[in-house]
Amino acid sequence: MTDARTALKEDLARGYRIFGALGWGDLGDGHISGRDPERRDCFWLLRYGVPFPEATTDDLVLVGPEGELVEGNGDINRPGFYIHQPILAARADVVSAAHTHTEWGTPFCAEVRPIEPITQEACIFFENAALFDDEEVQVQGLDAGARLAQSLGRNRALLLRNHGPLTVGASVAESVVWFAMLERVAEAHLKTTNPRPISPAAARFARDDLTREGTARSVFEFLGRHHRVW
Repeated sequence: MTDARTALKEDLARGYRIFGALGWGDLGDGHISGRDPERRDCFWLLRYGVPFPEATTDDLVLVGPEGELVEGNGDINRPGFYIHQPILAARADVVSAAHTHTEWGTPFCAEVRPIEPITQEACIFFENAALFDDEEVQVQGLDAGARLAQSLGRNRALLLRNHGPLTVGASVAESVVWFAMLERVAEAHLKTTNPRPISPAAARFARDDLTREGTARSVFEFLGRHHRVW
């Protein structure tokens, strides 16, 4: 196994444990993917049935472009395959996508409204989050995943109506950190009654600064240490 594959799998298992520490995925919902650096048409997922806090690299399975098990042992999360495969296929720049149902993200998505720059974290998604305004909350095939990928476009986040948030990144660290940030953004939008957004120019400046190279990795490491998942 190459160093790049080992590092990706370690980050992916850590990402699941971070989600678990934050209380997400307790109903068996959600998934984080990691594009394999050797076989770029394949990606790693946590095998179905493993609680997020218990995720290790041994629990990861490599999924092929047709949904076949390429490497590892266990069942493939089929909704995870339907969602992640089309997104990774459409976005060569994306290494990882993250999605689960959360306390604030899911109800915010039910409101089907855009993100406004009302907090520092919200600026990360200013002009960089799309809405999937569709009633298909049960993703049962690649056709539905393809519609998600089309709605996502070149953005870093997608708000699935009546379903929940999804984020993508050039690394597992990015997709996980953007998701954690997006949950805070959703909470802020739902809790404030009369927010006063900052200007578009100020929001774009903050977005570019908050997403500069290396920032997500630093936050990822901090999350892991803070929640004692490694």
